[in-house]
Amino acid sequence: MSAPGQPARRPCVALSTSSVYPESTASGFELAGRLGYDAVEVMVGIDPVAADLDAVEKLRDFHQVPVVSVHAPTLLVTQRTWGSDPWEKLERSAQAAVRLGADVVVVHPPFRWQRGYASDFENGVRRLNEETGVRFCVENMYPWRTPAGGEFKAYMPGWDPTELDYDFLTLDLSHASTARVQSLELAKQWGDRLQHVHLTDGRGSFKDEHLKPGYGDQQAAELLEYLRTSGYTGHVVLEVNSRGSGSRAQREIDLAESLAFTRVHLGQS
Repeated sequence: MSAPGQPARRPCVALSTSSVYPESTASGFELAGRLGYDAVEVMVGIDPVAADLDAVEKLRDFHQVPVVSVHAPTLLVTQRTWGSDPWEKLERSAQAAVRLGADVVVVHPPFRWQRGYASDFENGVRRLNEETGVRFCVENMYPWRTPAGGEFKAYMPGWDPTELDYDFLTLDLSHASTARVQSLELAKQWGDRLQHVHLTDGRGSFKDEHLKPGYGDQQAAELLEYLRTSGYTGHVVLEVNSRGSGSRAQREIDLAESLAFTRVHLGQS
């Protein structure tokens, strides 16, 4: 929220570099700049360039597209990025954010088998918030499901951060859909703890779909309108799966469409 007497800061609309996969981090910066996104979120580990801060700085400066957030390498596929110690990964993510001029690190909760890390995760994230000056925004996840309807609780302390003791949260609409909850209701429950949004969508599948916003069951337009009217000033980051686009030309069309959708419903068009 803006300080009393100060004009409201509009949410920044950024593009996650993961949204251009299987293209590179470099393509993420290039498309963000050409299509008119305000900024970029760097997904660390999606390709080797994303973990090379010298290279990311050069991309940022060449394309004149700021970095507003860093997604820590906490995915299954990035378990070896920046070492194997999960706390070191988060500390390096904060250092990357400071160096790149970002103010948010997105982090997933620990996997169930990371017991030592999970046992002190809430306290450890709060410590990092205080010591680094960067907001560690813990992301909502989902129970892992099988096509037959089985369920596995893969995250500790849990996939739903609503009742957990985190200062700052990231709302991911696709994860909410996979968990079969509504993002708008989460946003209302979280209040000022909501500091970061991964704008995407889903259809309630057991898979984490990351559809374009407006193509699933998460009332993406209504959520954006709620953010606009509630005084939200965090970042809105498009994080979609564009592998189905089929071509570079169609990927550009899809990302431009999603940007236009976002700006319209945030009242920025």
